Amino acid sequence: MNIEYSQMGLEAATKALLDAGITYDAVETAFVGYCYGDSTSGQRSLYNLGLTGIPITNVNNNCSTGSTALYHANNMVASGLVECALALGFERMAPGSLGTHFPDRPSPIQTFSDATAEAEHSLSSGVNHGPNAPRMFANAAQEYMDKHGATRLRCFSYILEPYTLLTTDQDGAACCIVASEDFVHEHGLENQAIEIVAQALCTDEPSAFESKSAMEIVGYGMTRNCADKVFKKAGFGEGEGRDQVGVVELHDCFAANELVTYEALGLCGHGEAHKMVEKGDNTYGGKYVVNPSGGLEAKGHPLGATGLGMHFYIAMQLRDWAGPMQAPGLLDIADRRGKYGLVHNIGIGGAVVCSLLRRPEFYRAEGEDGRSRLGYNHAHECRPITKADVNKVKSVKFSPYIFERARL
Repeated sequence: MNIEYSQMGLEAATKALLDAGITYDAVETAFVGYCYGDSTSGQRSLYNLGLTGIPITNVNNNCSTGSTALYHANNMVASGLVECALALGFERMAPGSLGTHFPDRPSPIQTFSDATAEAEHSLSSGVNHGPNAPRMFANAAQEYMDKHGATRLRCFSYILEPYTLLTTDQDGAACCIVASEDFVHEHGLENQAIEIVAQALCTDEPSAFESKSAMEIVGYGMTRNCADKVFKKAGFGEGEGRDQVGVVELHDCFAANELVTYEALGLCGHGEAHKMVEKGDNTYGGKYVVNPSGGLEAKGHPLGATGLGMHFYIAMQLRDWAGPMQAPGLLDIADRRGKYGLVHNIGIGGAVVCSLLRRPEFYRAEGEDGRSRLGYNHAHECRPITKADVNKVKSVKFSPYIFERARL
C-alpha cells in the first residue's frame, strides 16, 4: 500500500522531534523539500503537528532537494535569525526513469541533454542510448575509463556494474532538526548534538557545457568546487583535510557517479579512483568508509528525502549509534571530537551540497538520549510511529488541523 506524502512527512518529523526531545512549538521555521508534488505540500505535512504560524518554505532542487532544505535551515540558525529550524523532505516516486512532468514546456535539463549528445562523439563507446540520467552517468564512467586506462572490471567489480542493472527508486521521507549551541545547552542535548562545521551549495560553471566533458555534465567540477569551499570554511588549506574524514555518504545514484565523485571530493589523486577501489580504501578496513548506509543503490533515492537521509546517517555514525553499519575508528584520534563525516548530495540541472559534520567540543555521551525517547535505536532500526508518539511532539499551543485523518 502506498503511503501518502503527508503521512511520510509526519512520521519523519515526529521521529526527529522525539530524537531531540522537543515539541513542534520549539521550531521557528521549516524548509520542506520535494520534487513531485503540488505547491505547499510542506504545509500539508507539517500542519499535522500544529498550526503554529511559522514560516514554511517549500524547496525543489532536483536530486539535491533534501540537502538544499537543510542548507537553508542551517543558514537561518547560523545567522542568528532563529534558534531552532526544521528541514523535512519526502517523495512519492513514479515508476520508471526520472522525467519531466510538464511536457508542454521546455525542460530545464534540455541543455544538459544537448551537451551529453555532443560529448558522446569523443567517447570510445560512441552514442549511448536510454533514459537521460543513466545515459549521462554511464558516459561519465566511460570518459573516466578512456582518460585513465581503467576497465569496467577494475572500476566497478567492487561497486556495481553501472550498465546492466537499473534499480527502482523508493518512496521515503527524512527530517533533521538544526539548533543553535545555546538551544542545545538549554535542552540538554550535549550527548547527541552533531555540529555542521561547514556547508556549501554550488551550481554549475561554464565548464559544464563548454568542456564537452561527460564528467563535467554530471557535476564533477561543481562537486570539486563545493568540496574545496567546505574544507576551506572548516579551516583547512588548499587540498588539505581529507585525511581527517573517516566516513562519507556520497551521491551514488549510479555506481559511475561514486567513482567520479571520489576524485572530485579529493578523496584520491587525479585518475586514481579505480585504484582507491582496488585497495579497499572506500570501505571497512580502508582509508574511508563510504556509504555505510548502503547508499542510494541499496536504499533507494526518494529525491526530496535523500540528502536529509545522508546527513542523518552521518550524524548517527558520529554519535556511535550505527550498530552493524558503524564505521570503526571515528573516535580513535587525539582530538576528542574525533574524525569528520562528509556528505555529498548532487542534482543534475544543477546543484550540489557538501557538508562536514563532527562532534562538537562539548559533546558528552551520557544521560537520556534519542534512543530512549523513541524506545529503540532508530539509527539502524525502523519502526512506525504511533498516535502516542505524535501526541508527545505535536504543538501544545496550537492544535493540529488534519491530525485526525492521519492513519497511524
